[in-house]
Amino acid sequence: MKKKLPLIIGLVLVALVIGVTGCAASLPEGSPKLSWPTAGIVLSQQTTGIWVTGEGKVSMIPDVAILNLGVESQAATVDEAQQQAAEAMTAVYNELEKMGVAEKDIKTQNFSISPVTRWEDNKEILEGYRVSNMVTAKVRKVDDAGPIIDAAVKAGGDYIRVNGITFTVDDPTAYSQEARDKAMADAKTKAQQLANLAGVKLGKATYISESGGYIPVVRDYLKAEAAPVPAPAPTTPITPGETEITLTVQVVFSIID
Repeated sequence: MKKKLPLIIGLVLVALVIGVTGCAASLPEGSPKLSWPTAGIVLSQQTTGIWVTGEGKVSMIPDVAILNLGVESQAATVDEAQQQAAEAMTAVYNELEKMGVAEKDIKTQNFSISPVTRWEDNKEILEGYRVSNMVTAKVRKVDDAGPIIDAAVKAGGDYIRVNGITFTVDDPTAYSQEARDKAMADAKTKAQQLANLAGVKLGKATYISESGGYIPVVRDYLKAEAAPVPAPAPTTPITPGETEITLTVQVVFSIID
């Protein structure tokens, strides 16, 4: 046993040397050379400096409405349910185009055919089939959203379904840029204050990460069935309100000696 002990110690030392050498070789080019006992520990250069988070908000009024609507039918057979849904959806399509919604702005969101069953005496009984055809329609003039909803409801009759409305901005680029400017300015102000409090000089930004963005405004407009409305019917009131873009940036500033 005494003869084997030096051999075991030697093997352990060789393994340690190989491990340290391997770690050093795996370090990226330009990394500081590490010596024992810190060899093998990779130190990130981003752990130094002043870390801050800046926020920028910009308010805006939506100029586009996205309608989520369609038809749903139920009948004893698939053919009958599909025919009812097809006729109703064709009428809705025609009315949307008549109201000025471009064909390119109408997009099928979901189409499904599913059995309708019920349980009786521990047995599943088939009652019929349900066909659902839902689309999104982009209305490029928000003021037209109410009249378009009314027209679609009238065209779809008892098969119409209106699941909701979303307000958005067709081109949020300018608003995003303004929010980004405000977020970076906020980050720099915070970093400068921290540098002053610490008695150090603020350097340049060495790391920047952006998150957040524009969140559309959603308004619920649920209508299971189209109820008869005596003429003349008032137009459905639709108000987009105001929304905002919020951007956050995480910035790391260096410290100048």
